[in-house]
Formats: sequence, C-alpha cells, structure tokens
Amino acid sequence: MHLEVLTEDRSGGIGVDILLKRILGENGNEHSWRVIPYKGVGRIPHGLRGTVDPDKRILLDRLPQVLQGYGRSLGNGSAVVVVVDLDRRNCLEFKRELVRIGNSCNPRPAALFRIAIEEMEAWLLGDHEAIKAAYPRAKTSALDRYEQDSICGTWEVLANAVHPGGAADLMKKGYPEADIAKCEWARKIAPHMALERNRSPSFHAFVDGVRHLAIE
Repeated sequence: MHLEVLTEDRSGGIGVDILLKRILGENGNEHSWRVIPYKGVGRIPHGLRGTVDPDKRILLDRLPQVLQGYGRSLGNGSAVVVVVDLDRRNCLEFKRELVRIGNSCNPRPAALFRIAIEEMEAWLLGDHEAIKAAYPRAKTSALDRYEQDSICGTWEVLANAVHPGGAADLMKKGYPEADIAKCEWARKIAPHMALERNRSPSFHAFVDGVRHLAIE
C-alpha cells in the first residue's frame, strides 16, 4: 500500500510521518508513503469550486482539485490520507463535508479523512509518558488539567507544559516562532509515543484507519 498524506502544516507533517513509521514500519518496506504539508487549512470552496492560487498551498481551498487529480492518477494499492485539525468546527458536519469532496470526484480516489480534535497537539498530549521522555521538566500540573480532545486551546496547553514562558511567550513572539516550536514538539515527542496507551480518541481513529487501509 502506498499513501499520499496531506496535512495542513509542517508540524502535522512531521508528526504524521513519524507516527506512520510506528504504525506501518519503515517507509518503503511493505508500505510506502509521501507526506505533503500545506501552509494552512483554509476552507472548502462553495460548491466545491472556486478560483484558488496554487502557490498559496492552502489545504481545504485546493482539496477538491487535488482529490480529483488523485482520482485520475492513483492506481490500485494507493490511497489519499487527509489529516486536519477540527479547530472550532462541528466534527460530524466537517467529516461529512470532507467525505462529500471525495465522493464528488470522478473517478473517486481511495481516501481516508481523519480529524485531530481540537488540534494535532491533542495526539501528543494523549501520551504524557512520551512528553516526559522528550521534556523531562514538563509541567505535570499543566498536563493534568487538560481534558483529552476538548476544545480548549490545545497547542497552548502543550506550550504551557513544555515551553519556557509558556503559550504567552510564543503568542508574544508570533509566527514563525510558534510554528518552529510546534515542529520541535512533534519531532521530539512523537518518537516516544506508544500507539495503544494514547488517551486521544481521535488519535486512535487515525491509527485504526491507517491500519485498515494497509490490509485492504
């Protein structure tokens, strides 16, 4: 099985690439994948159409066109995996919209849509042991206050646990410092994550979905 994996940003791409190795083994052995990080999530265009600037590389803006292209080009034994943050959306409605995009393609690509609730950092926060392995001085009090997969400002929770000065420092510095920090968290924490002990339901939905694709 070969997977084309689309994420909405660099940190998501880093984390997903590491996690796929934990789920499927080394890239290029029994299974292979290519992770394609975009530069933001954007929004699904009205009527699944619209004029978009390909240079901006905004995921949802381009998703109908991209999936249509995969429908034409992907052969048997290949699939698209789209991983996005829920943010403040309604999860069921958002998932239906994503599936509708895939179903609108002719030919339709094999596709898996997975949503991190609220943000990808929820998957990292689902494994306190991995966080402590990567950041031995992580603040247990900040981790313990987090309600798993809640809508609460997830990346800020992780920042308050592991970043000197917490989320306030990163928000003061702005982009790209916050992006650099998120990439570092994914790069350092994901290698320590144990698939089965993770507390995040949305993480397990991702793992189970990828495993199901791999045995098809």
